[in-house]
Amino acid sequence: MSFPHLRLLFLTACVATLPAIAQTNSTKSYPLRPVRVIVGYPPGGASDITARVISQWLSERLGQPFVIDNRSGASGNIATELVANATADGYTLLLVNAGNTINASLYNNLKFDFMRDIAPVGLAVRVPLVMQINPSVPANTVRDFIAYAKTNPGKISYASAGNGTPQHVSAELFKMMTGIDMSHIPYRGSAPALTDLMGGRVQVSFDTTTASVEHIRAGKLRALAVTTAVRSDALPNTPTVAEFVPGYEASGWYGFGAPTQTAAAIVSELNKQINAALADPKIKARLADLGSIPTAMTPAEFGNLMVNDGEKWAKVVKFSAAKAD
Repeated sequence: MSFPHLRLLFLTACVATLPAIAQTNSTKSYPLRPVRVIVGYPPGGASDITARVISQWLSERLGQPFVIDNRSGASGNIATELVANATADGYTLLLVNAGNTINASLYNNLKFDFMRDIAPVGLAVRVPLVMQINPSVPANTVRDFIAYAKTNPGKISYASAGNGTPQHVSAELFKMMTGIDMSHIPYRGSAPALTDLMGGRVQVSFDTTTASVEHIRAGKLRALAVTTAVRSDALPNTPTVAEFVPGYEASGWYGFGAPTQTAAAIVSELNKQINAALADPKIKARLADLGSIPTAMTPAEFGNLMVNDGEKWAKVVKFSAAKAD
């Protein structure tokens, strides 16, 4: 499934032409009551951590609680459908991630259209993924792991945060480019996936540095490589996958979305405040320490990122014949 840029242009035009009076009324003293931030994954994972860091700053800045509401399941689709059907008044937001752009090509019967029903508000961070293994696996490099996998076909399982997540398709991309055989074990988020990886019930995962870095620093997991084109500041001594598999690149990201008909003035105000949070030295340091890269964007720029990622990962899903449960 493709994500034509015309959809984004249509979405932008719809938001821009909302009545000026309605926008003024909607944003007067916004927010006047608590704002729900719907996160499609369990507490403790990268999505949840990112949402809590930014939401706490917004709560303090705007004088109203930005309350995290975890609605896990179906690779974030439960949360996305909830927000797609929510009142477009700025009081229900969605913690958006790259998985949202993947799901449209993975699921055949979604009750919403992500590009149509969720308006881009602002990007928060880009997040490198890290290829990591249980320390019992006899490999110290990506090259070692590929060799081990090829001599042990069918014996390696990889964990992901769910079907259609960046963790899933990043591992599938690795399989396609190396020709190794690994079984996919999907979980309901990064936290339970990493728990089983540390427990040895699965052998490898491609997960975010945000969720993984503390486990790696504690020696509970062994980092083999990061998935971005350049090395991560959070793991400066860890090579990239591309140093062993030329051309490989993948990354996650997290941002905020809202129901499509949310007033443009509210979207603009939220974008302004999110970008202000990303410029705060304390927030920047906190996010960087978690392995994230704070990245401010306008709503239009964020929308273009959504479209481009959707097109990229649709090709991987088709090539791998991945199916949603």
